[in-house]
This record gives sequence, C-alpha cells and structure tokens, in this order.
Amino acid sequence: MKWKVALAAVAMLWSGVAFAQSGKNLAASVREQLIGTWNFSIAEVTAPDGKKTFPFGEKPKGILIFTTDGHFVQFHAAGDLPKLASNNRLTGTPEEYAAIMHGSVSMYGTYSVDDANKTVTFNITSASFPNWNGEAQLRTIDKLTEDEFVNTNHSVAGGRGQASNFYTRVR
Repeated sequence: MKWKVALAAVAMLWSGVAFAQSGKNLAASVREQLIGTWNFSIAEVTAPDGKKTFPFGEKPKGILIFTTDGHFVQFHAAGDLPKLASNNRLTGTPEEYAAIMHGSVSMYGTYSVDDANKTVTFNITSASFPNWNGEAQLRTIDKLTEDEFVNTNHSVAGGRGQASNFYTRVR
C-alpha cells in the first residue's frame, strides 16, 4: 500500500513539474520568444490602394538575429541579385549597383520590446540604406509562435504603405 502512495506522490510531483514548465513557456515575454535566429522568407508591401508587391522577390534570402543582450542584425536580399561581371565589388557597373541596392538592405543595432502593445523597436546603429542610421523603427508583432514571426512596419518610407516581413525560426 505504501508503494501506491509513493507512486501517487511521484505522479503528482511529475505533473506539477510539467505544469510549471508549460506555464513558464506560456508566460515567456515577447522579448524572450524573439531571441534567436530567424530566416527571412518574404517581404510584402501593401500600398495605400491595397496593391501588394514583393520588393525582394518571391524567394528572398536573409536572416534576422535577436541576441539576449538586446542587439539585432537583419539582412534581406532578393534571391536573384546579379553577380558583378568584373568579379570585383569595387568595379561594378551603375546598373549592377542599382540592382543590388534595390534588391538588398541590411541593418544592425539594439532593440526593445513592448510586451503589452506587442511591438518591437529597432534602434538602428547603421544600415546599408544610410538614411536609416540613428533611426528608431517601430514594428507591430502580428504573429509570434515558436516557429514563425511576422512583423509590420506601418510607415514605409516614401508613403509606399506598410511592409510585413515573414520569418521562420532556424532550428
């Protein structure tokens, strides 16, 4: 009989640990859920008239990394960026440089998260588009699961509309 009581106690203890662990995961802050490495899968810009465009094409490449100490790095590129005919990054043609500038953007800096409003702010230290240097860009977090992350910048430069970026977690 004592072994049944001991077994029941172990079962209760084990289920309590499992519950605490699952509760801990559910209570993780948005910031804690973002930390890690994310593959860039698509960028979708929605113009004020509702028209959708894909500035990096339908098969872009890229990465977004959030560190535990509050830093981020983001790189987005079209999947079909041209190679420079000269094979020297310093001697491309104006057309090659224009295609690369149109098809890629990178930035790094620090980030902060507002759990209550489900937003992330990128405090940009430097970017391949230098007009962003020193800017703070607010993004809403539209979806955040263990495997997927979608954020939206509601004020894309030049009044082009809003840009939603889709990512999948690197495993």
